[in-house]
Amino acid sequence: MQVFWHILVNNTIPLGVMIAIGMILQRVFRLDIRTLSKLNFYLFSPAMMFKMLYESKISAAVLFQVLLFFFVFIGLLALLVELVVRLRGYSAGMRSAMRNSVLFYNSGNYAIPLNQLVFANNPFTLSIQIIISMMQSLLPNTYGVYSVNSHRMSFDKTLKTILGMPVIYAIPLAFLLRGFSVPIPAPLYTPLNYIADGFIVTALVTLGVQLGAMKWTLRLGDVLISNALRLLAGPALGWLIVWLMGFEGEMAAALIVSCAVPTSLTSVLLAVEFDNEPEFASQAVFASTAFSMITMTAVIYLLHSSFVF
Repeated sequence: MQVFWHILVNNTIPLGVMIAIGMILQRVFRLDIRTLSKLNFYLFSPAMMFKMLYESKISAAVLFQVLLFFFVFIGLLALLVELVVRLRGYSAGMRSAMRNSVLFYNSGNYAIPLNQLVFANNPFTLSIQIIISMMQSLLPNTYGVYSVNSHRMSFDKTLKTILGMPVIYAIPLAFLLRGFSVPIPAPLYTPLNYIADGFIVTALVTLGVQLGAMKWTLRLGDVLISNALRLLAGPALGWLIVWLMGFEGEMAAALIVSCAVPTSLTSVLLAVEFDNEPEFASQAVFASTAFSMITMTAVIYLLHSSFVF
């Protein structure tokens, strides 16, 4: 019950408030959503990821284990989603939107606070979640951009778009500076902090603006399929991989928790930025965040029954 109330009070309600503010602003001022999405992709998101990695303490051994798990998990989940979209007979644009709604999950502003609650601010489990968050920042800016554009752009043009994403440079730069203990001067680090802190607000307001601009033609069947794959199949598959790879204790539990969170706001930002099923993407994020109160609580209850942490 504690986990349920924590998710409700510290995740769902604050997210809902910010989304509602975006919806109201859109109704009153008719904001330019493309400008908001560009601010997220080219300014706030790379700054947030750079700051998080630069300040983190991650061992090489943990990095290798988590990356191995992540690639196996994403690969198998992608195969499952591909099977579903083929059976459903979706158009090319809808196929990429469904893939993104399942493969991209909220590993930052949702999963990191949740990880700290479940594991009592354990630095080891937090380092695991930070690595997952890093990959979940890199994946949408590479594969995600390719996915929404491959059916309408040449490969060269898509590659050029991917290479224009700042986050793919922010990640290695953060590792290099941290690895060589290079200090960042205060006149640069202070504005970096300000920009990084703006990511969550801007992303949530962008989602609200998109929801406020929608005609609200509900995509109930597609949204429920997306939510089931993200919130039910995701943690079940993660649990299976953890068992097959022989992970135990805190490592196993933290990885499973990381697989069980709702759809990422990035899927909406991609949909808006590249005009690819933005209404479906917005509804999938909104619904999965609400349903996660129930599914996430169930996952954590089962973890407490299965692992010692």
